[in-house]
Amino acid sequence: MENLNWYTVSVALAVVFILSRVHKFMNGLKAVNHLAGPRVPFELLSLPGVFLPPTRRNPGFFYVWNLRHHFYKIWGSESVAFVPWLTGGPTLVTTNVDVVRQVNLGAHRSSWEKSEDTTRAIKMFGMNIIAADGEQWRKHRRIVGPAFSKDLYQLVWQEVCHIYDEMTEAEGWSQKDTFEVPAIQSFTFKMALLIIGNCGFGFNFEWSEPPAADGTMSIQEALEHVTDLTRLIFLPRWITKLPIPLFKRYQTAYAMLMQFMREQIAERRQLVRGGTPLRKDIFTTMVQANEDEEARFKLDDDELIGNIFVMLLAGHETTAHSVAATLGLLALHEDIQDEVHEEIMSVIGHRDSALSDFTKLEKVVSAFYEAIRMFPPGFVLVRHATEDTVLHLPNPVGQEGTTSLPIQKGTRLIVDVIGIQYNPRYFDEPEKFKPQRWYGVSRDSESASAFAVGSRACLGRKFATIESVCFLASLLRDWKVTPTLRVGETKEAWQDRVMDAKIMLTLSLKDVPLTFTRREARK
Repeated sequence: MENLNWYTVSVALAVVFILSRVHKFMNGLKAVNHLAGPRVPFELLSLPGVFLPPTRRNPGFFYVWNLRHHFYKIWGSESVAFVPWLTGGPTLVTTNVDVVRQVNLGAHRSSWEKSEDTTRAIKMFGMNIIAADGEQWRKHRRIVGPAFSKDLYQLVWQEVCHIYDEMTEAEGWSQKDTFEVPAIQSFTFKMALLIIGNCGFGFNFEWSEPPAADGTMSIQEALEHVTDLTRLIFLPRWITKLPIPLFKRYQTAYAMLMQFMREQIAERRQLVRGGTPLRKDIFTTMVQANEDEEARFKLDDDELIGNIFVMLLAGHETTAHSVAATLGLLALHEDIQDEVHEEIMSVIGHRDSALSDFTKLEKVVSAFYEAIRMFPPGFVLVRHATEDTVLHLPNPVGQEGTTSLPIQKGTRLIVDVIGIQYNPRYFDEPEKFKPQRWYGVSRDSESASAFAVGSRACLGRKFATIESVCFLASLLRDWKVTPTLRVGETKEAWQDRVMDAKIMLTLSLKDVPLTFTRREARK
């Protein structure tokens, strides 16, 4: 009799659980008005949704890259709904730019805001312009915006030229006619770090900086440790405090930088108040703008530090991988690389380059923009509905008008940036490397949607473009780059093996091995 009672209870609990899941699933379908899309066990951004191996019935979060060529064709729509039946809530995913504009990305009053769970990690250094929304975003924009000026871009160009010359000398390139680089990212990462350090923080980093005289960690080393371990920001803080060498090194570097930045704010604030002429790096200009602002719009020290660090995280890894992708793609397409080289020689030749050359290097910019299109570092944007609202989904290509989609409060929306870049509505033959698609396109055009669109588009877009174009022009003027092939490997096999991406904090390339050959014989 006792066994029968346990059996009855177990069956009853199972029935209740199944009914609760059915009820939950039906509510999820209602929240997205039964929009077509995968019906999955787990919410798309949940831990199992992200980390479990993908299957046909549960494509997982990494589908945005792995299935980029055909996923939305399967559903016949640029916007789909992932509705879980086991855990989590529904998620609307879109690859349509008009839908992105409706969401508005938080610049003004909107029914859509950033989710706390997706911004918590990037606020560990302090509230910043990327994490902020609405009025708070506008407050940060008033202080951060003035830093991105012509004076800054002039500084960026000068520093890149200086660092490139330092790199070639320190690495012995000036004495070689050909050599192999196992992973070009080892150079692009360091270049990007030095540029953000010098032009963002106002440091004076050198390519071959010696260690601190007393054996302690230098500021450059601390910055390298923090950027190398950016993935730790997604771990609970208590885990990073465990007595593990990797975590201890991160904590030491983090504490050292925070103390140093507070000292720097105080020092620069005194210089501003004293009327001393200042260097035009981002940090110094932000301190100056903050001092000139009305009290109610001022940022506190934590917010100043939060903004400069989030620019470090946003502008270091993304630029490094984008330059690596550009070089990898040009190595595969030697005819396009030769055209780029001809343009560089016609614009710059053998003289020292200058910022004024930037507007004339259209083919270099186009190759960079196309690489970012094919490998967009910021691969998703996440928002949630703060109230019941309606989205107007453009009808398929060839059909005019839109279809209204009621959305319930609390529904999550993901902008699939990769999907936008591979959407044939915007790019013909999106799987092909075609820099010519950017010829004649304005440098500020929202066609380059990998930088996002609208007033919340990437504030560092011009910074990153100038930095990358200057480095690429310097390098490709001197060197021809080709794939470093394994024995018996073809270019096509190299492309399949190397030009693939992995998703971590950003979308990043695997290691890109290249062979460098001097364009002209040494004199």
